Amino acid sequence: MTTTERGTQAPGAEAPERSKPWTGTWDLITTKNLEIRKRRGVMITMVVLIIVPTVLFYGLRLIFHAVDPHGYGLAGSPQFFSQATNLIDEFGFIAAAALGAAAGTTDLSDGMFRHLVITGRSRLALYLARIPAGLAITVPLVALAFLMNCLVTSYESPPDPTTVSFYSVTAPAHLDQAQLQTWMLANTQQEANGGFLPGLPSGPGITPTAAQVRSAIDKNIASYYSDYTAAEISQSTPADNEMFKIGLWLELDVGIAFLVGLGFGSLTGQRTTTTIVMIAFEILVTPLLAHTQLPGFIDGQRLIIGVAMDQLRPAALAAASGPGGGGGGGILFGGRGAIGFPPMPIWAMIAVIVGWIAGWSGIGAWRMITRDA
Repeated sequence: MTTTERGTQAPGAEAPERSKPWTGTWDLITTKNLEIRKRRGVMITMVVLIIVPTVLFYGLRLIFHAVDPHGYGLAGSPQFFSQATNLIDEFGFIAAAALGAAAGTTDLSDGMFRHLVITGRSRLALYLARIPAGLAITVPLVALAFLMNCLVTSYESPPDPTTVSFYSVTAPAHLDQAQLQTWMLANTQQEANGGFLPGLPSGPGITPTAAQVRSAIDKNIASYYSDYTAAEISQSTPADNEMFKIGLWLELDVGIAFLVGLGFGSLTGQRTTTTIVMIAFEILVTPLLAHTQLPGFIDGQRLIIGVAMDQLRPAALAAASGPGGGGGGGILFGGRGAIGFPPMPIWAMIAVIVGWIAGWSGIGAWRMITRDA
């Protein structure tokens, strides 16, 4: 009886499928993580796109303020916090997608895929090991950049204002809806002189009457209060819990970018092609479709991950779009959205996000399992 007939694996043959664990082992994960970190070009790109913009953004402002405190204000502010966070999000998405593309194609480009397969390792395990290996690089870098943003905002921002300006109204801060309604009814002259509140007659030479102002306040107080709270958030330094929510949202967004890049890279087998497509998707396709509502295709546009993630955007970050901007949201993070796209049902938003994560992970794993060695 030959060795093969006794059940012993012949040299070069794949191990029986039942002997291959489908989950990535710790050794497999750490090996893949080390392999990615040894690619200096990829790591330099990650640092340049995620860390450097934040360092330059705040570093220059800190230096200018230190040299000329009277000519340059404090380095931090709620507006700068939102701008820096959006900067981390945009560049972090691109960097994470590029890292995912590299993680999904390095074995093919290096000619190592066949050697990994013939060792008997499960192809599914080879794919799944790439997920924690890549996230272990992406998540800390994004967290470091966002931590710098939070520290500068917390310690280098001016005191929060005691009043809130929205439309033509300047009201005291920290009012609830009933208090705001009472205050506005007591200050109808201010609203009448401005004439910019939604629901009031406006135009050259038109001054709303006190009765018209009171009627608009009673009818639209919920909308006014929504704009009031958005303006209050945008003009105040985010609380610690809001910063924590924004950090989680940021990590989720770049994590999705990595998973999509990994799955798409595994599907195409081409790192450069995958990276170019992901960059075009982030800076061209998503903004175009997310800011332009196409009649009859709104539900299709809602399938874009950027639209779903915008609806999940935390309130302190979404409010940077200003009063009147943004749509629904409200689950977990209390976001209003910043792109002004009509909100989708909460279950649909969750389904889109989960669908992108599971869908692209499934496509990438399927392609690795079926690829010729």
